Amino acid sequence: MEFAEFAARAEEMAEESGDLATTDLVSDLLRDAVEDLPIVVRFLQGRVYPAWDAMTLDVGPALVHESIARAAGPNVDADDVETKLADIGEIGAVAGSYDFGGQRGLDAFTDADSEALTVASVDERLREIATTTGDGSEKRRLDTLFGLFNSASSSEATFLARLVLGEMRIGVGEGTVRDAIAAAFLEARDGDDVDGDHVDGGDATDVDSDDATDEGSDDATEEGSDDATENESPVYAVERALQVSNDYGMVARVAREEGRAGLEEIGLEVGRPVQAMLAQAGSATEAIDEWGEAVVETKFDGARVQVHADGESVSLFSRNMDDVTDPLPEVVEFVERAVDVPVVLDGEVVAVADDGSPLPFQEVLRRFRRKYDVERMRDEVRVELRAFDCLHVDGEDLLDAPLHERHERLRQLLGGTDAFAEPAVSSDPDEIAALEEEALEAGHEGIMLKEPESTYAPGKRGRNWLKRKPNVETLDLVVTGAEWGEGRRANLLGTFLLSARVDGAGEHSTKNGSAAERDGYATLGKVATGITDEKLESLSERLEPHIEHESGQTVSIAPEVVFEVGYEEIQGSPTYESGYALRFPRFIGVREDKTAADADSLDRVARLADAQ
Repeated sequence: MEFAEFAARAEEMAEESGDLATTDLVSDLLRDAVEDLPIVVRFLQGRVYPAWDAMTLDVGPALVHESIARAAGPNVDADDVETKLADIGEIGAVAGSYDFGGQRGLDAFTDADSEALTVASVDERLREIATTTGDGSEKRRLDTLFGLFNSASSSEATFLARLVLGEMRIGVGEGTVRDAIAAAFLEARDGDDVDGDHVDGGDATDVDSDDATDEGSDDATEEGSDDATENESPVYAVERALQVSNDYGMVARVAREEGRAGLEEIGLEVGRPVQAMLAQAGSATEAIDEWGEAVVETKFDGARVQVHADGESVSLFSRNMDDVTDPLPEVVEFVERAVDVPVVLDGEVVAVADDGSPLPFQEVLRRFRRKYDVERMRDEVRVELRAFDCLHVDGEDLLDAPLHERHERLRQLLGGTDAFAEPAVSSDPDEIAALEEEALEAGHEGIMLKEPESTYAPGKRGRNWLKRKPNVETLDLVVTGAEWGEGRRANLLGTFLLSARVDGAGEHSTKNGSAAERDGYATLGKVATGITDEKLESLSERLEPHIEHESGQTVSIAPEVVFEVGYEEIQGSPTYESGYALRFPRFIGVREDKTAADADSLDRVARLADAQ
C-alpha cells in the first residue's frame, strides 16, 4: 500500500465525526491493507512496534523540527519550524504546510528516493532510525528522517510527522481498531453483526469514569460482563486475543487468516508482557455485600512489575510494559534462584530498609528506571519483589483460573520467601479494618480487597479488585509548561505548569472540543514548592528534552512527564483552563511509572472538588 493512500484514508477518518462511521472507515482500510495489514494497524495507533515491544523510535520534537526544516529548503531552519508550530499548534499541520521534495543532495535517499513512499518502506526506515546507535547515530537518524520528509507530499508529511511522534490525531483509538478488526474479518465469517454497544468511538479504550485510584489507569477498560451473548460476539473474540497479546497487528492478521479459532489459540507468551489488571476504590462493606467474603492483600507502596521467566532468563516489565530488567538485578537474581519453570507473575518492587521495613515510594523510583550507576544505586537503595498474582506456570495460562487457585500456584512457587505474603480471607468488615490498620502500622500503603473467584482480566479495571488506603490528598498531573528560574536558578526550570488529562480527549475531541480539549489536557495550576536545588537540577534535566518552544522565561513542554502533587484544597478558578486551581500545591515526586495517559483526569478533579 502506498503511504499516500494511507494518509488519504487517515485524513478521511480525521474529518469524520461519527463513531460508527469511523469504525467503518477503519474496517475498509484493514480489508484493503493486504500484506501490509499489521503495519497499517500499528500506524493507525501511532506505533511502529507493538505495545508490548520495548523498542521505540526515541525521536524527540527537536529532531523532527530539524528534519522538517532541512527538507523544506535552505531558507528554513528549526527555529522557523518552532515558530510556525507555536502559531499552528500541531506538528502535522506544520509539516504539511511546507513544499518538500526539492532538497535532493548527498544526505537524501538514493535511487529509491524517487519512488513513491509505501507503508512498508516508511516502516522499514523508521525501524532503521530506532536501531541506529553509536558514534554519529544522531546525524544518521536525522538523514533518514530528512529523506522521508523529502520524499513526502503535503498529506504524507502531515501523518509522517504525527506517526514519528506517536500522535496521529485521527479519532482512532484502541477500541475503534478492535471493533474494526471484528467487523472486517469476523463478521462475515461468523455470521454475526458487530454489537454497536461495544463501539467506543475515538477514545483510547473504553474509559472507566471512576479513576479514583493510582493502582488503576485512566485508559483502562472497564471489567467486562460475563454475559454469554457478549462472550460469543466477534468483538469479544478480538478483545480477548488483544488482552493476552498486546499486539494489534498480529491479532488483525490472525483474525483475517484464521478467524475466531485462530484468535482463541492466542495465549500468554513468556517474555511478551500484557496489560496489568487494575483496581477501583471501594469499601469492605461493598466487597462483602457483593462477594460474601473478600481476599485481603497488603497494598505495597511500590512500583508495579510483571515478571517473565522462561527457565533461562528473567525479564521485568513496568505497568506500562517498559523493560525494567537492567535496573533491578537483585530482583532478577531472586527469581532465578526461586523459580525453575517458565512463569509470568504480577507484583510490585518495593524499597526496604536494612531491617526489612518498607521505604517510601520515591526511593523505589530512584532505582526503577535507572540506566547508569546501577550497582552504586543498588548499594544505596535495596529493592525486593512482592508477588501477588500468578498468570502462567510451566506452559499453563491461568488468566481464567479463579484468584484462590492462582494464589495457590503462587504459594507453590514462592511460599516461604519474603516475595509471597499469605493473603487473608474475611467476611467481617471489622476484621478487614484491623488488617488495614496492621498494614498501615507496618508502613505499607493500605490493603487490597479482591473477589476470591475472580479471573485475571488484563488491562481492565472493574469491581473485582478494590483498593482501600488512607485519604491522601494528592494528584498525578502532567507537566505541560514551565518557567526558567532567576538568579542562581536562572539555568534551571523552577516553576512547573500542571495539567489534568481531559477524559475523551484525543482524536475525536480534536474536532469538536474546546481549546483545552483539543490538546487533551487542561491546566489547573503551577507548583514550585517542595523542590530543592538538587531536585530542580534533576527535573530540568528530565524535562528539557521535551521542551517544544520558548517565549522569554516561559517554555511549553510536551505532555510526557507526570508529577505527584500534594494539595490542601481544590478551588474553582477562572484562571486555568480546567476551571479549578490547587490551593497550596506541593511537589512530591515524579511518577516514573506513569505516562501522561495514566495521569489523573479532569473528571476526577471535578469529583474530588465536589466531594470537598
